[in-house]
Amino acid sequence: MTRLTQLGLLLASVLLGFWGIAQAGSFFKVGEPAPNFTLTALDGQPVSIEQFKGKVVVLGLFHICRPCLEQGTNLQKVYEATQGKPVAVIGVNSSGDSQADVSEFLQTFPVKVTYPYLLDPKQTTDKLYGGGKFIPNVYVIDQRGLIRWQRVGNFFTDGTLAGHEMILEEVEKLLAASMPSSM
Repeated sequence: MTRLTQLGLLLASVLLGFWGIAQAGSFFKVGEPAPNFTLTALDGQPVSIEQFKGKVVVLGLFHICRPCLEQGTNLQKVYEATQGKPVAVIGVNSSGDSQADVSEFLQTFPVKVTYPYLLDPKQTTDKLYGGGKFIPNVYVIDQRGLIRWQRVGNFFTDGTLAGHEMILEEVEKLLAASMPSSM
């Protein structure tokens, strides 16, 4: 392969990557109601987004992949930092993997995941939230059930994930906005 051909292929790959990121923008639903779903957690309990109205919800959609492991670890940090606050952190295996595979994947995390982790055998959340090929995804949903912040695909142009500090900052903004102002 000639140097010019290699350069052309590299340029095409970069352009396709930017096109994919631009397409992901069409999935953004900031300000719109978060689609409701009910799924089963690994512990067998049914969990619905609607049951958390009145709380800030941090929703992570994951597959079984390295970036999902990193982002799932960030969500654990958010979960620990928001204990005692009106915040719910939820992870969803949105790719339809089996309970055994998801449980095995969670064992590889550098931290123990203690937030509810849901199974989505029919890939409902990938369809509702526009995930699928842009994974991991994180959504911050306000107390009224509106999406207020998200990272579809979760990567910035430098290849880094949205860290737990950034997610916590968005959560804290929503918590502060819901506090009655003092006069």
